[in-house]
Amino acid sequence: MSARKPGKAPPPPSPAAAPDDLSDADRDALLRWRLALGPEAERVDPRLSLGGLGGAAPALHVDPRRLGDLDKALSFIYDERAGNLGGSRPYVPEWLSAVREFFSHDIVALVQKDAIERKGLTQLLFEPETLPFLEKNVELVATLMSARGLIPDAARETARQIVREVVEEVRRALESEVRTAVLGALRRNTTSPLRVLRNLDWKRTIRKNLKGWDADRRRIVPDKLYFWANQTRRHEWDVAILVDQSGSMGESVVYSSIMAAIFASLDVLRTRLLFFDTEVVDVTPMLVDPVDVLFTAQLGGGTDINRAVAYAQANFIERPEKTLLILITDLFEGGNAEELVARMRQLADSKVKSICLLALSDSGKPSYDHEMAQKLAAVGTPCFGCTPKLLVKVVERLMKGQDLGPLLEAEAR
Repeated sequence: MSARKPGKAPPPPSPAAAPDDLSDADRDALLRWRLALGPEAERVDPRLSLGGLGGAAPALHVDPRRLGDLDKALSFIYDERAGNLGGSRPYVPEWLSAVREFFSHDIVALVQKDAIERKGLTQLLFEPETLPFLEKNVELVATLMSARGLIPDAARETARQIVREVVEEVRRALESEVRTAVLGALRRNTTSPLRVLRNLDWKRTIRKNLKGWDADRRRIVPDKLYFWANQTRRHEWDVAILVDQSGSMGESVVYSSIMAAIFASLDVLRTRLLFFDTEVVDVTPMLVDPVDVLFTAQLGGGTDINRAVAYAQANFIERPEKTLLILITDLFEGGNAEELVARMRQLADSKVKSICLLALSDSGKPSYDHEMAQKLAAVGTPCFGCTPKLLVKVVERLMKGQDLGPLLEAEAR
């Protein structure tokens, strides 16, 4: 039987008593020992089954339904019979996500260290010979970011280059669409004082002068010409993006960094970006390069959403009626939940346009705290899973002052 070591377990209670006769504290201790010893412990004593012990685990803070996933994540590293790496590669991102979800940051570091030493995952993910052959996508970038402290020096530059390739590919796919949507939303419908050809609004001029169609000469004789404003005003809107960097939000961190960099490249927007777990890190000065932003992220750890919103409320909100606040989190709040709801109500009352993206990913299908989402929706903050392309449409509608309901309903069908 192989011993696991993801955490320090308390002394075990006497196995003589059946699980139903144990106190909550003893059941919790016994469950910790079962998870530390692995599935083989159930052969020694069937009363150590996860099904029998999982009904009450107050100190573990783990949903009893997820105990099997936790056991599987530990078995991947600490069960000796799982000895070869066949089929491991597609499972590694999922496994890393599970480890980050179940354990604190320091324990995650220990488990990842054991994964490298016991399973050779360094060779699998981070060796220069291997990295170029992995499928380059956002999921791989999230995985590299979550374990970047473990990348050997020889592979560090290769890993960074892969991250840059993926980021640039995603940025190219989205940038033109974002620019068109934002500038279209902010373009004014007034005539310009500078009546020069380069400012002529051809589409509006033709539409407004169709009644002047001369059939004989087959041309429109315009009654009035319409011009775009010669210059677009700088910083017409403030965009504040607050990103939860807990372990389950890896892909959202990648996409939000890219979207923030695109927004920051538009003069009409003043864009701020911060990452948060239990601390808040303002990465706005780094938005010129989303790769630098990503290498600043610290995936894993706890979550204090209220603290992040408080920071934004104090530092980012100068023109509430011209501010878009995008909160990206699964809403599993570790801070003051009541204060968070109160802050979001204050923002809505002050005319800030706030939305909560429960995930920003290709699937847009999140796992989240439904109760908290309902509370935020009730105070004026819509909560929904979102793809990057949907976010472009959402931002455009918000800046035009349009209702999001029809768009979100159409996307849900």
